[in-house]
Amino acid sequence: MRLITFTVDGYSRVGAIVEENKVVDLNHAYQAQLQREGKYRYEQIAEAFVPSKMEAFLQGGNESIDIARKAVDFALGNQTSSEHKLVYSKNEVKVEAPLSKPGKMICVGHNYREHILEMGRELPSNPVVFAKFANTIVGPEDDIPHYPISEQLDYEAEFAFVVGSQARNVSEDDALDYVAGYTIVNDVTYRDIQRRTLQWLQGKAVEGSAPMGPWLVTSDELTDPSGLEIVLTVNGEERQRSNTRNLVFTVQKLVAFLSNLMTLEPGDIVLTGTPGGVGFARDPQVFLKDGDVVKIEVDNVGTLENKVALQKGVEA
Repeated sequence: MRLITFTVDGYSRVGAIVEENKVVDLNHAYQAQLQREGKYRYEQIAEAFVPSKMEAFLQGGNESIDIARKAVDFALGNQTSSEHKLVYSKNEVKVEAPLSKPGKMICVGHNYREHILEMGRELPSNPVVFAKFANTIVGPEDDIPHYPISEQLDYEAEFAFVVGSQARNVSEDDALDYVAGYTIVNDVTYRDIQRRTLQWLQGKAVEGSAPMGPWLVTSDELTDPSGLEIVLTVNGEERQRSNTRNLVFTVQKLVAFLSNLMTLEPGDIVLTGTPGGVGFARDPQVFLKDGDVVKIEVDNVGTLENKVALQKGVEA
């Protein structure tokens, strides 16, 4: 499935994209199905197994995904049989980032061979790990805010995975069993702020610096995260292109490595690194400016496109 978070009538809810342009409200669809089956306490049952918020929904693991899939089929065949609207046209809703409050947002640096070389570094023997926070997340229909604290706003196309079940000391062989699905993130970076200290965090943690989306492709649909082409363009000009087969540390290796350091929880998101071609490393250097359109495409996942918007007179 392609899971999304969408907003309608001021409320954000978890849904599934079907038939390219339809959005099924999963919680309301399951409520309607339970009502049809004559179940009492259908609202409470639906909230327990198919919650209306993505982070809670992912805690239900494969059981919730299986129930949601059946609820989608019910909704498509019974669109007018509920007190709630079950199916929307995509243009009726605002598509948000799939996750808005992940418990952890873990980023991996220097993980594509060509990017490591362009930054003048050697291949790492262990993953380079840092963090972003939930304040950085914006959705696929939002602008990238450019705060006037830096003139070196840079892009980083990232293939990301979301944890689906609690993972601690997981082996590489079993790692993909703990992945709920995959999405796209632009690890927008204030490059001069990042590089003014040895720690990168301050240049990575500015508000709105992690556009995410457009949805979460579940791992039963995308079973192999290797061999996926990843491309970033700015105003139609190609800036980054690589393939996930070029990752130094694969999704499997990252799940195993990270779960040895910490307990990974459902809804945690891991950004797997960016390919070569970032603006900072180009000659001459080139950075994002007001009005630029940044588009990231990943095979079998989708397209994330956002416009840069200068925040005049606004502090970050």
